[in-house]
Amino acid sequence: MGIVEKNDLTANSLKHIAIIMDGNGRWANKRALSRLKGHEQGANAVREAIKGCRELGIPFLTLFAFSSENWKRPKDEVNHLMGLFRYFFNKELKDLSEAGVKVNFIGNIKKLPEDVQDLVQIAKDKTAGNTDLVLTIALSYGGKEEITSAARKIAKLILDGELAPDEIDETFFASHLETDGLPDPDIILRTSGEQRISNFLLWQSAYSELIFQEVLWPDFDRSWLEKAVDEFHSRCRRYGAISV
Repeated sequence: MGIVEKNDLTANSLKHIAIIMDGNGRWANKRALSRLKGHEQGANAVREAIKGCRELGIPFLTLFAFSSENWKRPKDEVNHLMGLFRYFFNKELKDLSEAGVKVNFIGNIKKLPEDVQDLVQIAKDKTAGNTDLVLTIALSYGGKEEITSAARKIAKLILDGELAPDEIDETFFASHLETDGLPDPDIILRTSGEQRISNFLLWQSAYSELIFQEVLWPDFDRSWLEKAVDEFHSRCRRYGAISV
């Protein structure tokens, strides 16, 4: 089916793509390089994804950059990833801002090094008024932790007498998640051939189309994004009902 035109994307309700960027280490291993080199190359694929979504008129993109479980990785690798975040924010922020990209973050940001926390805040402040694309970066993020945190906030409201249990519905619960204000992802895309969602957007992905691609993340480009969009439009989304 070839790639759909920009105007058709809105008509077909493709608003939000969320990507699990997987395969940096395997990309490096195949080339007898260090895992760190794989992460560096993966930054180029991030640029491809952002540019592709802007050009295709997809208004929301979420990237799973660092999970709550990634803190268990070797210290050198974690430090290198933090360095990459610093480099990316410092080098790309001006271009992102000028391109109309609003940068948003979800995750336990307080666990990040203080200077990275500062860069996160600078990125949010500098791009707050942009509207062409909302780029959400999941840093130190875990879906279970997010849901637990929302439940804790709601429990406190009940204990404080500000909320009755029967006032809680799905919409109210969702408003206490970190993604409040964002549409649920239409596509959860994972690269590298692995077929699991790894604690990513567990609540929000209830009706997402899951798309798994064999490409390793550093090799991801516009053509792979277009393949995902085409696959999305070939599916029938019924939300528990029947086709008409």
